[in-house]
Amino acid sequence: MSSPRVFVARLNGMSVFDPIGDEVGRVRDVVVTLTGRGAQHGPRVIGLVVEVPGRRRVFVPITRVTSIDAGQVITTGLVNMRRFQQRPGETLVVGELFDRRVTVDEDGEPVPAVIEDIAMDQQRSGDWRLTKLFVRKGVEAGSSRGLRLRRRRGETVLVDPEDVDGLQEAGPAQAATALLEAYEDLKPQDLAEAIHDLTPKRRAEVADALDDETLADVLEELPDDDRLEILTHLPTDRAADILEVMQPDDATDLLSDLPAATQEELLQLMEPDEAADIRRLLTYDEDTAGGLMTTEPIILGPEASIAEALALVRREEVHPAIASLVFVTRPPHETPTGRLLGSVHIQRLLREPPHQPVGSILDPDVDPLSPEAPLGEVTRALATYNLVALPVTDPEGRLVGAVTVDDVLDHILPDDWREDRDNVTEVADV
Repeated sequence: MSSPRVFVARLNGMSVFDPIGDEVGRVRDVVVTLTGRGAQHGPRVIGLVVEVPGRRRVFVPITRVTSIDAGQVITTGLVNMRRFQQRPGETLVVGELFDRRVTVDEDGEPVPAVIEDIAMDQQRSGDWRLTKLFVRKGVEAGSSRGLRLRRRRGETVLVDPEDVDGLQEAGPAQAATALLEAYEDLKPQDLAEAIHDLTPKRRAEVADALDDETLADVLEELPDDDRLEILTHLPTDRAADILEVMQPDDATDLLSDLPAATQEELLQLMEPDEAADIRRLLTYDEDTAGGLMTTEPIILGPEASIAEALALVRREEVHPAIASLVFVTRPPHETPTGRLLGSVHIQRLLREPPHQPVGSILDPDVDPLSPEAPLGEVTRALATYNLVALPVTDPEGRLVGAVTVDDVLDHILPDDWREDRDNVTEVADV
């Protein structure tokens, strides 16, 4: 008897366990081949893309799957921990087939439709095949931004793969509604990992569907080649909007890879204040404190209360490294500020009465860096003070930014560290 039918949208995100009940990871996609021997019985499932601890996506052959039932996937004990890489002839169901435009044969007439889900069944031979497509007829997919998108109108039906034309070839444009719904629970770092695994065409379509803030967060996590590819695909006005939302240091790194004329065009389209920060960062060498720093640290005047400081650092959008240190300056309190008076650690803020002014608890031992300080000096200073952020000041003592440890690591690690996280093949007995 064959196993119960499994729909891929339901399978996505399902926990994967080894035979003794330890969780291996979560399913993130299904890998299929659309052509080849036995294709008349439905595209063959060859494996699962599973996200394991450490944000690593690995390939689990379907032959390693012993059961898919009761909201869980059970595998044999050996999992190859090498990062998944899609091979020629392989197709990702969630990444590439969801939202694909197709035509359905209805009494000899081709009817336009969009794939919203796909069912897979285990055959008597033990193979898993895609046996049914859940499609919405009479509509064509269009791209729209945001993860929560309104439902499209049109009749939904289950059809056989052989009754569908266009399954094997992507059309000129494809929405990303279902894909993003499947990835809705992912953090920007994990979404970036999923997008990196897609084809360039599909990456561009997903970028079109994301809202500006989410796309900005994702671009900050992607390898340089991927984010440059996406940015240059976007309309110029939207590319400028995305750069405004990104952290200034990340936006600067991205702009620095573009021709000077393109840089200037984008900067002209940005809000003047946002563009001014990036223009200033572009003047520094990338391996100096000025080139590494962000121009948007937490800044307060000495009379501000500890309660005000805590309210600023607890904001969800503030990066943890930035939140670790509050800088106290004379006005103005936007970089370049008035003279830097000192810094306050978040731990000190938590130990003092909320009404006390931050100017009364300054740490006098944290020396600022100059914008021209080389990477080695920045690294030694962070290690010496056991900090994750340091102030950067100009010759007049004005705060111009802050260097954080994550930006330093970006420059210390190999250029391809985001792409080649698993440079050795590792087999784990889980």
